[in-house]
Amino acid sequence: MSWIAIVAGVVVSILVFTWLIKVVQATLKTAFLIAVILFGLNFFGIGPGNLVNGMIDWVATIFAPR
Repeated sequence: MSWIAIVAGVVVSILVFTWLIKVVQATLKTAFLIAVILFGLNFFGIGPGNLVNGMIDWVATIFAPR
């Protein structure tokens, strides 16, 4: 009976570990992509302030009363 619990624990831990690796990998890919986009925009002179103002204006136009 003890061996069954040990094998089940090992299987569950392997599944959780592989899931964790996939999540970390996806997170790092997303962070890298965002960094590349921001550096590209900064290269063309579009700074963080411009981005924030653009998003605020965009949200304001979506929720503006008609």
